Amino acid sequence: MTNRLTLSEQFFRDQAQHNASGGLSSVLNRISLAARMLASEIMRAGFVGKLGYTGGTNVQDEDVRALDVISNDIVLQVFENMPMVAGIASEEMEDIHLLPGGEGGKYLLTVDPLDGSGNVDVAGQMGTIFGLYRRESTETRATLADFLQPGSRLVAAGYVLYGPCTMLVYTAGGPVHGFTLDRSIGTFFLTHPDLRIPEGCGNYSVNEANETKWDARTQAMVRAFRTQETACGKRSARYAGALVGDFHRTLLKGGIYMYPGEAKKPEGKLRLLYENAPLAFVCERAGGAASDGRQRILDVTPSKLHMRTPLYIGSKGDVEEAVRRLA
Repeated sequence: MTNRLTLSEQFFRDQAQHNASGGLSSVLNRISLAARMLASEIMRAGFVGKLGYTGGTNVQDEDVRALDVISNDIVLQVFENMPMVAGIASEEMEDIHLLPGGEGGKYLLTVDPLDGSGNVDVAGQMGTIFGLYRRESTETRATLADFLQPGSRLVAAGYVLYGPCTMLVYTAGGPVHGFTLDRSIGTFFLTHPDLRIPEGCGNYSVNEANETKWDARTQAMVRAFRTQETACGKRSARYAGALVGDFHRTLLKGGIYMYPGEAKKPEGKLRLLYENAPLAFVCERAGGAASDGRQRILDVTPSKLHMRTPLYIGSKGDVEEAVRRLA
């Protein structure tokens, strides 16, 4: 693997291609550092008693695991005193976090530090999702309004998958590349160049235990995928219980991931800024599509920091069929 391109080398190639300053490369390199630190913490969590809950809840009113807190702290620490980044919005924090020395920073980071943390007890897949935006003005400190941008304005986005191997997948607006961590030397190497999501094959991923909570059209749409009556092709069911894991499989194998809204909670569960928009940015750059069931995810402007939307993401034909059946 040593003759492969490293992640840092790819960052600088992106920089040269876009005739950009070194700021974006530096920020992305910090994300890769956080990923390596998190991968190490996850691997040793069971040995040092970090698998359980803290006894508290987060802003989403979800039970907080020790690894959730550790992951969020690592992200904050990695970006401390980095002048290119003005602030961070995290799924684990109620408000934005302004970084010391970042008053003039032109980048904003949105992050889900540890997606799928409920899988930690069973050695299941987990991940980190991130998005980078530019501030429209750097004359004052970052504000909440600076973060409320549609995903179409993302500068870069991606995710890290912690599983049998650690992978970092990202795009800076161009091709989507996947890198695998060589744990022996702590370096990410390019293993999946120019990822393109396949059409006409793959799986459908949805938590079918929620079927009784869906409206009739959603039930009928998912039933069509389950009974293999969709025009886009036959699909088998796969569901890992971690958004990053399910999306990664969909990106490589094709198909669709769905998290519908519920009759009593039409906004769904997943957060726009931390999960849906960054993954939609990656998916579209790989030739796929992402919708909330009515409109393109990247066209949705968040009205608040922790806004939720339904999510239908994957191969373009599968997403188009799901949306058509929901109409």
